[in-house]
Amino acid sequence: MASTRMMNAFHRNVNLYRRVQGTRPGPPLPGGGPLLTQGLRPYDYHILSRGLADKCEGKSVIKGVVVGVYAKEGDKDPKMTSSGEKFDDRASGKISELIRETGLKGELAQGRVFMNVDAEYRAVAVVGLGQEGAGFNDLEMIDEGMENARVAAGVGARSLQLQGCTEVHVDSMEYPEQAAEGSALAIWRYNTNKRKQNRTHIPKLDLYDSPDVDAWTRGLFKAESQNLARRLSDSPANQMTPTIFAQSTVDALCPCGVSVEVRSMDWIEQQSLNSFLMVAKGSCEPPVVLEVSYCGTSPEDKPILLLGKGLTYNSGGLCLRPKNCLHMYRGCMAGAAVCVAAIRAAAALSLPINISAVLPLCENMPSGMAVKPGDVVTLLNGKTMGIVDVSKAGVVVMADPLLFAQTTFKPRLVVDLATVGYGVCAGLGGAAAGMFSNSNFIAKQMEKAGGLTGDRVWRLPLWRYFKQLVTPNLTYDISNRGRGPASSCIAAAILHELVPCVDWAHIDIRNVGMLTRHNPLPYLLKDRMTGRPTRTIIQFLYQMACPESK
Repeated sequence: MASTRMMNAFHRNVNLYRRVQGTRPGPPLPGGGPLLTQGLRPYDYHILSRGLADKCEGKSVIKGVVVGVYAKEGDKDPKMTSSGEKFDDRASGKISELIRETGLKGELAQGRVFMNVDAEYRAVAVVGLGQEGAGFNDLEMIDEGMENARVAAGVGARSLQLQGCTEVHVDSMEYPEQAAEGSALAIWRYNTNKRKQNRTHIPKLDLYDSPDVDAWTRGLFKAESQNLARRLSDSPANQMTPTIFAQSTVDALCPCGVSVEVRSMDWIEQQSLNSFLMVAKGSCEPPVVLEVSYCGTSPEDKPILLLGKGLTYNSGGLCLRPKNCLHMYRGCMAGAAVCVAAIRAAAALSLPINISAVLPLCENMPSGMAVKPGDVVTLLNGKTMGIVDVSKAGVVVMADPLLFAQTTFKPRLVVDLATVGYGVCAGLGGAAAGMFSNSNFIAKQMEKAGGLTGDRVWRLPLWRYFKQLVTPNLTYDISNRGRGPASSCIAAAILHELVPCVDWAHIDIRNVGMLTRHNPLPYLLKDRMTGRPTRTIIQFLYQMACPESK
């Protein structure tokens, strides 16, 4: 029932999107509540970035199409998708002939771009999908069929973008939602600080020869949300201060019917969020706390609480980080960015669930007012925290806001996202985010969500062993550094001390949410912020909202 209500509301939002874009809406659907996205301006659904709604004024429209081909089996030729076969028939068999001539084998992400094969489409990208019929791989913990569609669509769309196409039509590859995600993520660029004539053009995306426009549009919504997180994370620190982040959040969420309260210094002091203020006072930029509320069901239902670490710049404070990596730490607000992006998608998809979020935003800078190594702060629960290492300010910034949020919103479960420990970088690389949880059910749901979205999480231990590394001390209750090299596990143990009696998951995104150095997903960019794991959180929220859905 909840799933049906959500789909009806989603259809209304899709029709609104089509009206905004000037296309004809589908037939009206019965039932349903208020239109959550009412009042959206055209650029609020720049699906997915500015280029998707552009009319390419002043430029000729150059069309391209992406089609998929499955890996060859034995002596047989590679098999094209159903949409690819139709396009091949339209082109009088030229595509299959070119596949044979060039020796394409249909291996995943391998392909060719053929020019001037069709009168309407100047360029045709034929991309390998791997083995036909791929499904969920238990050992890899990923749905390979879905991920292959993302990869192939992303590789093809990016290839056509580089060929100068202004309009890219994408084969559904049997998974239209995932094809939309991969292609929209692949063509996105952070262009803000480039001169207009030097910006990489972001082409318009459309679905080629498939009736499942709703699934395609859902995929675009999700990719747009991750691209929002990428933009927030990739912005230079001087262009994404706490105040600017707050304004960006208001601009992104309020048109979707989401409530955003912007709390300033006076309010923060009244609430005695002292651990947060200990870090914030080192910077001239005023700190901000955002309270975000999305109500998708009865107001009496307990919400899911999201907490995102929002250090818009983390220099390390008086424990200054090495100069060669200082530029990366503009991305320490990736947790807050993912929270904003996930709530935007939840509103756009009309998920029948209540979500609250608390986002503490500040900078960690060295100054005469900065917190000093060895300082001690008393938390809202009466425990004292020793700040041994100022560069590990993440858990300090989150401590009191986490306690405050549990008391204020009384959530059914808590999910916090933060870039806190380098341990996940060494242990997991860019393969998966590190997850810690006190609930087996929540952990399994998060793993399931990661497997479906291709943005996996891996559960790490939350044992008493790590608690003993942060608690025993002669002069204070908790250390922000602990003892030993297991930095991510130690950070999780500190936060676990602040979550006494509620289901909780901590997602450490230090390895996946910041700059991608090695082996990025094919539809993301190397050396750029990723916006991960936005789609995993969206899928997790959907599973919590519609538990009966499979």
